[in-house]
Amino acid sequence: MAGSELTNVKSPRVKAARRLTKRAFREQDRKFLAEGPQAVREALRLDGVTLELFSTAEAELRYPELITEATLKGVPVHRASGEVMAELSQTVTPQGLLAVCKLIHVPLDEALKEAPRLVAVLAHVRDPGNAGTVMRAADAAGADAVVFTDASVDPYNGKCVRASVGSIFHLPVVIGAPVSPAVRQLKERGLRVLAADGAGKHTLDDVDLSGPTAWIFGNEAWGLPEEILAEADDVVRVPIYGQAESLNLATAAAVCLYSSARAQRVP
Repeated sequence: MAGSELTNVKSPRVKAARRLTKRAFREQDRKFLAEGPQAVREALRLDGVTLELFSTAEAELRYPELITEATLKGVPVHRASGEVMAELSQTVTPQGLLAVCKLIHVPLDEALKEAPRLVAVLAHVRDPGNAGTVMRAADAAGADAVVFTDASVDPYNGKCVRASVGSIFHLPVVIGAPVSPAVRQLKERGLRVLAADGAGKHTLDDVDLSGPTAWIFGNEAWGLPEEILAEADDVVRVPIYGQAESLNLATAAAVCLYSSARAQRVP
């Protein structure tokens, strides 16, 4: 642990990290915050991504392996007081570990270069918790990439990063992609583009998901606009067998992604 404990919330180092809670400053500085032991653990696994680490004395004792790994990799580790950590944290109960990381998104071309078989596209998704959960589901289902369109939430939003539980560091993430060119590029790469929508004519039970597939998921409140539905190869809904009115975005996305993952793996 380098240096003395940071106790001044107005110190330049703390202010430089704190500004990364704002999207404009994240884009300007090309950095974002990853909070909590799981996010820090996954960030450290990527060489050169973690730029510095803030840790409380309690977190040092609880997660000594992360402090050691950061130190061995040459990442500056700053001991922070509870007050400083509360200033940096975007949670009600800070976990005592917070990393400053480089932005890690990639262009769509790069994300699709290895013949992807499963891609999640978030179109007009605004809720960071939902977006992060979809990233986590895509990661768990073995997706090859997650694409955030230009009207969607910033995946580096603190709530989104936390909801991904480290998955933001596991698979290629594309941000700011215009929908129409992205759909066209996905099709050119041989993926069948399916729009997930409750008004779909077909259900998951009706469609063949064994081939390379890109799923488009829409806004939490109003779904996908007609122009996006028109660009998809098919519009598919998750069947409701019980009496629930619908599924929320993250749950529906998990069902769709896992349905594709399973279909692609069944002999």
